[in-house]
Amino acid sequence: MPKYIDDIEIPLGKRTKFYRFFEMVPAIISYGAFILLIVLSLISPLLAAIYLMLIIIALLVRAVGIVYHTLAGHNRLVKAQRVNWAHRLAELETPSDAYERHIKGAKPTGFGMVQHIENLRLIGADTSGEYPKPSDMYNAVIIAAYNEAYDVIEPTVRSLTRTTYDHKKLIVVLAYEERGGEEIEKTAIRLQKEYKDSFMTFEIVKHPRDLPDEVVGKGGNITYAAQFVQGWLDEKGIEYKNVLMTTLDSDNRPHHAYFDYATYEYIVNEDRKRLAYQPIALFLNNIWDVPAPMRVMATGNTFWNIISSMRPHIMRNFASHSQPMDALVEMNFWSKRTVVEDGHQFWRSYFYFNGKYSVHPLYIPIYQDAVLDDTYPKTFKAQFIQLRRWMYGASDVPYVAERIFTKKRTVPFWPGFVWFVRALDGYVTAASVSIIVAVGGWIPLLINSEAYRDVVAHQLPDTIALFQRIALIGIIVMVYLSFKLLPPRPERYKRSRNFWMLAQWVLMPLTAIGFLSFAALNAQARLFFGKYLTKFDVTNKATVASREALKHSAAKDEPTRVSDLDIERP
Repeated sequence: MPKYIDDIEIPLGKRTKFYRFFEMVPAIISYGAFILLIVLSLISPLLAAIYLMLIIIALLVRAVGIVYHTLAGHNRLVKAQRVNWAHRLAELETPSDAYERHIKGAKPTGFGMVQHIENLRLIGADTSGEYPKPSDMYNAVIIAAYNEAYDVIEPTVRSLTRTTYDHKKLIVVLAYEERGGEEIEKTAIRLQKEYKDSFMTFEIVKHPRDLPDEVVGKGGNITYAAQFVQGWLDEKGIEYKNVLMTTLDSDNRPHHAYFDYATYEYIVNEDRKRLAYQPIALFLNNIWDVPAPMRVMATGNTFWNIISSMRPHIMRNFASHSQPMDALVEMNFWSKRTVVEDGHQFWRSYFYFNGKYSVHPLYIPIYQDAVLDDTYPKTFKAQFIQLRRWMYGASDVPYVAERIFTKKRTVPFWPGFVWFVRALDGYVTAASVSIIVAVGGWIPLLINSEAYRDVVAHQLPDTIALFQRIALIGIIVMVYLSFKLLPPRPERYKRSRNFWMLAQWVLMPLTAIGFLSFAALNAQARLFFGKYLTKFDVTNKATVASREALKHSAAKDEPTRVSDLDIERP
């Protein structure tokens, strides 16, 4: 492990020439992909056509994998939600007895049941005390807030009371920002009064503004709160290894079985300390309310999370996830120097544990909000800013490169190199491929008159269009599954709303370019020029009903109550 915790920190201030070069690499490759197409078109339309076809073929191969993983991931998501995880967790308390009951009973059925019985056998036969008992375990939850209204945060807290996990083993902390103002403090105090008896404890922690060595972001807030939890555990005499820590955004609502499932997986995995437990983020809370482009983006993000769960060998931390408290304490929790602390937590953990770290998928959802603001222009801007923040994960490319290609390396070279290539490829693909596929076929024809004499180059637009029609199969699968995932249609909407939920998919190419690609290009350009993001821009999320209630209460100068709101719950 690194000798000093600073060995896994992102640099602040002036970077080395090596670090600056790799900050520029994503932009060099992404923008270079466009430049190369233009240069090849000028030199030889045939070479440009070959270049484009290689990209299209590679994309088509990926599309086949995406369709397969989407269907398989959705199937696992459905089956895992049918499991009584509280019962399975309880069986780990007396695994030998539970194993005997299963062996003498009917043939095991259900998601993961065969593996569950094998887990019971292994744990029951263990005499080393390696496996903790469920009765020894606790779950700590940090809800990160900035200045969100009571009506946004309260449903998240309330969702914790609806989980099947023992609430007296649930430690809840609302971590709010001093810079959020007086209202968020009033909200925090109000929530503590209302829910103080609902859990083992409900604590509120105010993160001071302008602490040294911090960017304005979520990482500093949740780290400050986690340090509070550390002290609280010390006072209670609770061992860190018996605590699983989960971070939630203010709009996140875990599935009722989430903590049972996460605790179960923590117990049955021997290398539990070096694992993060990643649920599937479904952006469905207010999906009926948001504009069509945002629905497409939210659904696309949902499916990407489902797909990622089927490829655990390349999974990284995203949004809400769980990690063991003992691991977090050792590595000083999360980075306070980045606005993408969730994705960066993977790299931080990977290098801290010398490459012996991975993300373990949980096939169960945490429901989140899609982007929605007061007006369409504000909503579109907020969506772009959110995606730019996610795509700013490209700032990890130099961080990884420094720990793979220099004396700072603490992991085996080739596995680390593969991780580096995957990370770089992901950000470059997000920035460039959609644009190249959409307009690349016309570039040789537009800038080189010789292209009309080249049969291959002349037919290139039609060839690309054919591949695009083949790719429609994937979109059809996504449309079908998106309707299966949708929460019930709110009564305020007519049945005609269903038609627009279908018609919205014609916007997919435009949203992929207008939001995702441009956001990725913007983030990479910032890194290229050293214009770093040092502030976490909080995304405004709501429902149409909540906005109307807020307007109504503002007009009457009355406080808004939760009962006034038609809050969507999948």
